[in-house]
Amino acid sequence: MKKQKKTIGLIAAIMLLSTGFMLSSCSGKLTPEEAKNIAEEAYIYAYPMLDNYKMMFVQAVWDKSPAYEAPFNKLKNKAILLGPEYTTIVRPNNDTFYSIVWFDLRSEPMVISVPAITDKRYYSFQLIDLYTHNFDYIGTRTTGFGAGSYLLAGPEWKGEKPKGVVKVIKSECNFAVALGRTQVYNPDDVENAKKVMGGYKVQPLSAFLGKEAPEPAAPLDFPVYSPEKVKTAEFITYLNFLLGQVEPNPGEEKLLKKFSKIGIGPNVPFDVEKLNPEIRQAIEEGIKSALVKIEDKMKKLGERKNGWMQIAGAFGSREDMQGKYLTRAAAAMFGLWGNNLEEAYYPEANVDKDGEPLDGSKHNYILHFDKDRMPPVKAFWSLSMYKLPEQLFIENPINRYVISSATKGLKYNKDGSLDVYIQKKSPGKNKESNWLPAYDGPFSLQARLYWPEPESLDPLYVMPAVNKVN
Repeated sequence: MKKQKKTIGLIAAIMLLSTGFMLSSCSGKLTPEEAKNIAEEAYIYAYPMLDNYKMMFVQAVWDKSPAYEAPFNKLKNKAILLGPEYTTIVRPNNDTFYSIVWFDLRSEPMVISVPAITDKRYYSFQLIDLYTHNFDYIGTRTTGFGAGSYLLAGPEWKGEKPKGVVKVIKSECNFAVALGRTQVYNPDDVENAKKVMGGYKVQPLSAFLGKEAPEPAAPLDFPVYSPEKVKTAEFITYLNFLLGQVEPNPGEEKLLKKFSKIGIGPNVPFDVEKLNPEIRQAIEEGIKSALVKIEDKMKKLGERKNGWMQIAGAFGSREDMQGKYLTRAAAAMFGLWGNNLEEAYYPEANVDKDGEPLDGSKHNYILHFDKDRMPPVKAFWSLSMYKLPEQLFIENPINRYVISSATKGLKYNKDGSLDVYIQKKSPGKNKESNWLPAYDGPFSLQARLYWPEPESLDPLYVMPAVNKVN
């Protein structure tokens, strides 16, 4: 392993020198227009990686961050149902407990162990790399309800599957994150869900095998995340750092060669102050135009039916997203760490049946499901409401942030249909079981279909329209 790392280090040094030579030889030929165009394309490529790096930095690197979770390779179980006080991620859910662990896979693989799920509740661990690709899943849909241990290895690991490991999962990046979700049926189910979470375990491979740990990886100088700098030419500093932590993808060689003309490359030192002022301005104009394109694409990610935006193909594996850089960036802007469609489907509505924006200060609403048109899922479905533009929960008198197929006391009509009341004031005591309190202003509805039935994905299941109530 030491010899392999020395070889990789030598290759990286050669790449660094060759890139520096190329930059110096091409700098005189680079026009502002070319720099702008390259910067626009590079920023679209980089946007989800930058957004993801922000999360890694505040959750696992900077231990004084208000959003800090735990150091690398330490599992953090969050046995709380998220409410309006949670503002780190837009559109949080209130149906599951979250678990999170950021992995540093440079020294050795990590092993994720899960218990047997005896009560058949839904759970999943979504594995996300630095690109924001979902490179695998552990959970109900993919691995079932049985207990098991899964080895997560970085790009340099070449070992064999050890005894006691169900599956080896490879990441093309040195760093990755696992986002766990454990279903909570209702507030009375909290303790049961906690017991399931208590069975999750993350440990180094050496500890799993009872062997001596290898030499730790060299400390890294993580660039301090700045929301201002990532929108300037200094984004290149962050991107170069991240590119130094990934396995080069053969399908992106030409693209990265083009990007190298403005100083982009794995671990390439970048000093924004040394840029020609015209080139620097051109790069920053390219960033601005990239952000416009990303936002425009975000607004067109899906197709609206019955007032619901249906988004398909925005999140997925490397194979799913290869070459779809604008879509990948727009998806990150819409909401980081989205699931693959087959894991969870997220229809979203901010208009009613008549195409008018949802607004709790102006109208009451009802969402009616016919008996034979309930969301088709193998796990469960839910409906949440978020105030706009913040895309966050609101405080309400009954502390309810979700209505779901698991909501305790949910009342169905005599014909088997279901009505959900969406309004700022109570619809009456006899209807409060089906009341989703609305914001006193513009809001958005988010449906979540966990482990949707295959037939609901092609074509996509269409949610019923949201109707105004007189």
